[in-house]
Amino acid sequence: MQCQILAVGQKVPRWAADACEDYFVRLQRFMKCHLFDIASSTRQKNYDANAYKEEEGAKLLQKISPTDKVIALDVKGQAFSTQTLATNIANWQQEGNRLVFLIGGPDGLSDACLKRANVKWSLSMLTFPHVLARVILLEQLYRATSLLANHPYHRE
Repeated sequence: MQCQILAVGQKVPRWAADACEDYFVRLQRFMKCHLFDIASSTRQKNYDANAYKEEEGAKLLQKISPTDKVIALDVKGQAFSTQTLATNIANWQQEGNRLVFLIGGPDGLSDACLKRANVKWSLSMLTFPHVLARVILLEQLYRATSLLANHPYHRE
């Protein structure tokens, strides 16, 4: 199965880049995945968050094909346990479509991105920097796929 992660923002702190790289390399054993940075809009002093979300959303949508299974990371989405995520990945894998995960910028995803999404997934009810979503997503994808492969990484 192929996976694509589209993440708004380019300035990833070293600690986050290191963590992403670690989980990204591990994940490749179980799922071929590509991570693409999408340039975030430059925020001005009195900016309109919706205008920036729409601009960033248009860039994200350009990278998606009509047959992709799109999973948008959104605070209002459904929460999954690790086991549920693993089951979902197994089911999505059988559908045969490329998985595309969308990570919005500091203001989230545009309405157009959320409308295009087949699934809206909430990583947590907590608020954290959007760059941390990359780390959590990669770790959870690695955990779920290692669980499917009966690898000992995940423990109940």
